[in-house]
Amino acid sequence: MSSHRLAAVVSLLLLAVSLVGLAVTAVTSFPRGLLAVVLVLVAVVAGLEALRCRGARRVIWLVACALFLVAALTVMISGDHHLVGIGSIVLLVLSVGVARRAFRNHTTLPAATPPSRPIVVWNPKSGGGKAVTHQLADQARKRGFEPIELKPGDDLVQLVRDAVERGADGLAAAGGDGTQALVATIAAEHDLPFACIPAGTRNHFALDLGVDRDDVVGALDAFIDGGERRVDLAEVNGRVFVNNVSLGLYAEAVQRPGYRESKLRTLLDTAPDVLGPASGDSTSELHWRDQDGESHDSAAVILVSNNPYRLGRVMGSGTRPRMDGGVLGVAAMQAPPGGQRQWSTPTFEVDSPRPIPVGVDGEALVLDAPLQFASRPAALRVRIAPQHPGASPSATLPEHPAQVIGRLLAVAAGRA
Repeated sequence: MSSHRLAAVVSLLLLAVSLVGLAVTAVTSFPRGLLAVVLVLVAVVAGLEALRCRGARRVIWLVACALFLVAALTVMISGDHHLVGIGSIVLLVLSVGVARRAFRNHTTLPAATPPSRPIVVWNPKSGGGKAVTHQLADQARKRGFEPIELKPGDDLVQLVRDAVERGADGLAAAGGDGTQALVATIAAEHDLPFACIPAGTRNHFALDLGVDRDDVVGALDAFIDGGERRVDLAEVNGRVFVNNVSLGLYAEAVQRPGYRESKLRTLLDTAPDVLGPASGDSTSELHWRDQDGESHDSAAVILVSNNPYRLGRVMGSGTRPRMDGGVLGVAAMQAPPGGQRQWSTPTFEVDSPRPIPVGVDGEALVLDAPLQFASRPAALRVRIAPQHPGASPSATLPEHPAQVIGRLLAVAAGRA
């Protein structure tokens, strides 16, 4: 039995015993016991909300969960048969902890022959200088890689193409997602293995590939004893992107000076111009069709991604469970009553009578219309270090908290 399957079985057993104990407490210590059980259930709801939220809201829900648990314990201690109730709460907490182990993702990828002449292109300014802080160039040389520093004025694409002409048989990129996309494009063209080194600011591509974003140096081991998987790329008007292309509010904000220094403030400053009654700009001239073929002539935001993101209030929100689905994810948000819609498609088109501002993997561009989006299925051979997860953190997570028990049962039965 695998460790994941064993963890699922243990979690379910702990949960069952905990629920029985809470039921006994509610009956034998009525009405105090019933009150304690209600407080526990409210704590569970708060905990599930914490799983679906981020940032400050997650902290608030976690604090609420802890407070309700403390309140439940206080009620139980002051009543009869309190040991059963306290033990039930402890078992419930243990069940949640073990369930996290059951959903922890670590995929064993097929072994691959290490490249004999790999290179790593690194940007010393990306991610606040992560590559410099971790002495990436020295670490690459120790492993037999050729480090190529990207200096101001350098043509990244030409540097990588020159390296391939010299015999490079493995391409690694240490920088932001824009750098990753350019190097990945060349790797796909030559069918060479690619390694994503998480030396950017947010490293969204690395996260969804299953690269540990906190292990910059360890990511180099992808070309030592790493496994290989094939993932998709996507393109807009022939330009490859690894994450997403945004149009509308976000794309307009990316174009503005100061965006990288103050993203939230820039978005707030952009909103009235893009969504206000006097906008009359590109967002009201974006022509596209939804999943039902219905035509639309505006959108506050359109996000086209390389495989669909989980969006909204779901577990694993903001990540892509799969990177090999062979489809684009399209999410469009319109002013009420239009609302938000999301669907998958291999191709997508947005037209406009004028050039369209876009954010391509966070980089501000203006592209000629129409924008032709397409998926490139299984275009990229990715190598990932054996100690890294090897798949997105949401690959094994149920989408909604209500699905947790069902997924645990599936894992315990060996069906997931």
